[in-house]
Amino acid sequence: MFDNLSDRLGGVFDRLKGRGALKEQDVRDAMREVRVALLEADVALPVARRFIDAVTEKAVGSEVLKSVTPGQQVVKIVHDELVAMLSGDEGDEASEGLNLEAKPPVVVMMVGLQGSGKTTTTAKLGKLIREKHGKKAMMASLDVNRPAAQEQLAVLGEQVDIATLPIVTGQQPVDIARRAMESARLQNFDVLLLDTAGRLHVDEALMAEMKAVSSVSAPTEVLLVVDALTGQDAVNVAQSFSGEVPLTGVVLTRMDGDARGGAALSMRAVTGKPIKFAGTGEKLDAIEVFRPGSVADRILGMGDVVSLVEKAAATIKEDEAAKLAENFEKGKFDLNDLRMQLKQMQNMGGLGMLAGMMPGMKKAKQAMAASNMDDKVLVHMDAIIGSMTAKERANPNLMNAKRKKRVAAGSGTDVQRVNKLLKMHQEMGRAMKQLKKMGGLKSLAAMFGGGGGGAPGGMPPGMGGPAGGGLPGLGGPGGQMGGMPPGLPGIGGPKDKK
Repeated sequence: MFDNLSDRLGGVFDRLKGRGALKEQDVRDAMREVRVALLEADVALPVARRFIDAVTEKAVGSEVLKSVTPGQQVVKIVHDELVAMLSGDEGDEASEGLNLEAKPPVVVMMVGLQGSGKTTTTAKLGKLIREKHGKKAMMASLDVNRPAAQEQLAVLGEQVDIATLPIVTGQQPVDIARRAMESARLQNFDVLLLDTAGRLHVDEALMAEMKAVSSVSAPTEVLLVVDALTGQDAVNVAQSFSGEVPLTGVVLTRMDGDARGGAALSMRAVTGKPIKFAGTGEKLDAIEVFRPGSVADRILGMGDVVSLVEKAAATIKEDEAAKLAENFEKGKFDLNDLRMQLKQMQNMGGLGMLAGMMPGMKKAKQAMAASNMDDKVLVHMDAIIGSMTAKERANPNLMNAKRKKRVAAGSGTDVQRVNKLLKMHQEMGRAMKQLKKMGGLKSLAAMFGGGGGGAPGGMPPGMGGPAGGGLPGLGGPGGQMGGMPPGLPGIGGPKDKK
């Protein structure tokens, strides 16, 4: 979402950091470019103006201009102000999660315009509440206007294994809310999610309905769901709702899209309410807590290691990671192990997702895009390994020319790609042998201050490349271009031009 803004700001700061000393005019000229970049990203004018004034006031101080690294100091000031703009006075922790500690059933009321993604987001939150908070949740659709809206929520409820209120034809929203409250109490549900109706635009009838539902359900959380792709219109919608309904937070959907990012940057300042969650895809687990610090890091090209580690912890299976770690400890690494790691990469969102979250990987991501490389590479590699026999996967040395032709035909690829995969496996295998000579995982973890058997730095198994028993190349030995696996097509492995 923030790629264009990130590129513009990156160019401005590269020029600043390239100078040994800065004058006040240099800073003001740079801030003028930043202001233009923010406005082009659809940030609300008052928000952009306040941001630039705050940064300029701090950046032209003598401590910055006379420091050893003035360019770096300016970048830090911009980062801190981005965090402040996204989190408000409460700081980075203000937006984290829902308040579910009230007397049950805790009512979470979802509001927003039609098409913003309220129903899907309701199901995503229900799943998150059950899995992350261990709470028993029920969902109820109050949308009697949109055809099949209630049926849609019922279907989503089955998919995420969350109970939904039975549909009573002809019942009106306020009566549905009362019935949902009573049902939640009788069945001892911890949380009740109310999916309210939307409209194509804000009108008096919509607001009256929202107020009536709020009065009978007394919600602990009122979350405004807005589509980030609508840009400045999303800010206008947020203003309208915040003036009529007691909002407690905002959920931005389609944060994985190609919007310019202005809505996200403006929303906190305009509504005065924290952005609590961000929808990052169509899947029902594609929602994450909105962290201002992480978003600021992404905008300035610093990656998002916190989210990356969380994603790894959520997707990597402990038994698989333990098995891989055991094999690595023995210096053993066959194609079954490689296949397991490739699947872990796919589960975490693929190469593009990982590259976008890792510090310093922006250029690698651009190189992937320039070479028309996408996550099909992982699919092709998995197909190649899947076309081998069990003996070939366990002992890749059996792969002669005749076998390679058979595997290439069976996987719908060519011999060249089979050779690249085998070369990648050989190099990772050599890294495993080197690791064993160094004393194994425990010795390496101790060097980095991590726990025994885990990835460096105490990261969960699977996050330290081969050394961590998980994803190939995320910091693993011998990696190219920021630690991606050597020989992986299109990433920059040895002699790899494709």
